[in-house]
Amino acid sequence: MPTHFIISSALSCSVTPCTAIIEKRLEELQAELLKLASTKSDYEDVADEIYTLREEKQKVQVDSASKDEIKKRIADMSAFLNEQLTTITVYDEALVRRLIEKVTIHEGNFTVEFKSGLTVDVNE
Repeated sequence: MPTHFIISSALSCSVTPCTAIIEKRLEELQAELLKLASTKSDYEDVADEIYTLREEKQKVQVDSASKDEIKKRIADMSAFLNEQLTTITVYDEALVRRLIEKVTIHEGNFTVEFKSGLTVDVNE
């Protein structure tokens, strides 16, 4: 199975199946590598593919952790807003600092970036 197929499959699936696909291919390649090494055949291509797949597996795991962190921040923000007893009608410094990462002002509009990673463009 070509590396580009494994990588494209890994990028389009959830973490557990992706990791399983990559690990299965790594096992196959490691067995092939042992056969090639024992017969003193050229195993450089197999070794390169193993290295590439290990990097891809690491990337999938890091991406998953990042997505999990964003989901957690969104859930925290949602829980905080649901705890509020009244509709917000006046500026609240503590609320702004807790929810908003930054505001970028452009000519004619501005962008609000929440700590959850969500961004909202506001036109004047």
